[in-house]
Amino acid sequence: MKISIFGLGYVGCVGLGCFAKMGHHTTGVDISSHKVDLINSGKPTIIENEIDKLIASGFESGLITATQDYKKAVLETDISFICVPTPNTQTGHLDLNYIYKVSNEIAQGIKDKKAFHVVVIRSTVLPGTNQKVKQIIEEVSGKECGKGFCVVSNPEFLREGNAVDDFFNPGITVIGSDNQTGIELLMRLYEGITGKKVIVKIEVAEVIKLLNNTFHALKVAFGNEIGSICKALGVDTFELFDLFLADTKLNISPAYLKPGFAYGGSCLPKDLKALNLLSYDAYLNNPILSSIEKSNQEQIDRLVRQVEAKGKKNVGVLGISFKDGTDDLRNSPIIEVIERLKGRGYNIKIFDKNVNLSLLIGANKIYIQEKIPHLSEYFITEFSAFIKHLDVVIINGQVQESDIQSLLNETNVKIVDIKRVPQLSAHPGYEGFNW
Repeated sequence: MKISIFGLGYVGCVGLGCFAKMGHHTTGVDISSHKVDLINSGKPTIIENEIDKLIASGFESGLITATQDYKKAVLETDISFICVPTPNTQTGHLDLNYIYKVSNEIAQGIKDKKAFHVVVIRSTVLPGTNQKVKQIIEEVSGKECGKGFCVVSNPEFLREGNAVDDFFNPGITVIGSDNQTGIELLMRLYEGITGKKVIVKIEVAEVIKLLNNTFHALKVAFGNEIGSICKALGVDTFELFDLFLADTKLNISPAYLKPGFAYGGSCLPKDLKALNLLSYDAYLNNPILSSIEKSNQEQIDRLVRQVEAKGKKNVGVLGISFKDGTDDLRNSPIIEVIERLKGRGYNIKIFDKNVNLSLLIGANKIYIQEKIPHLSEYFITEFSAFIKHLDVVIINGQVQESDIQSLLNETNVKIVDIKRVPQLSAHPGYEGFNW
């Protein structure tokens, strides 16, 4: 395959060497004559493990070349990768001007090209960039997207120092496009690459890199905050984290790591507060740990606002325990929502097949008596009776298949789903909480 790579910085140079290693003819394109000259001398434009050997080998075998003639590069290749930088602006947004400038240049080549051309956005971008690039190319080339060309979003996940290995052994390869020709070409191109290859919606492909790097930053900062507490307490930080990382069922796993509603229960709030107090007692400032409870509270506040925005007073709550399949109401965030809505004059109905108030004992019973002493007045034991005369239903628990159909039939009811029941999304009044 013949590939042109626009931008000979970190991502572009690595791609140039690695694609050549896979046997593809690669042409690097850059406005910098210095970078072009380096490549045409068999030298890389960056310092990175193994890349010097790959560039030298590719150059010697005739698989690597570089040019400033962007139009010629497009005309002589099948696919163009956009690998230009997207730095922050003064306001913190990503500066996409380099992306748009390169799109214009590629479009000028596509204008004079008879064959179909695939444009791949490899740079880190914002949602909507793929669509904007399409528009630019259509306007400049005079060709219609899907006929003369297509645009694919294919974010890179390269770590400096490990970029070559990450290229050939990525955790995942992400391909986002609405064009089957582009998808199939990328799949063929990456046949020799290990790991899972996933085809996703364009917007998902555009956001995943931002999510990844933000989470990595969070992990670094979280580890450092815990380290500061451990140091103050005389706890062996590395032994502690070796133990923490050994649990791949809960700690290092998909568990809890997905959008939903606020956490609750007897453990998470209690232990988070205890750790924060240890930090406070040691005169430490740990912003991440201290902000977790505030973030959780914002989820509760936002749900209340979301229900209030419906402008209706008859509200049903399906499921009130803090976790599905239990009757544990302690620190259940939905209880606070009910309490606040009731205080603002809302008529509340509750349905939860797992909760029998007469059987509650101990701390569970005391919690409810203190928070909402007359909770039993809101309970409805039959689902058919529960959904009658409701304006809004909050989905906070498991829904039986038969009950899902009953909800779908109630087209005048507004549904606020905080558990994500996909079948309910067909309802005309459906609204997800974090999706």
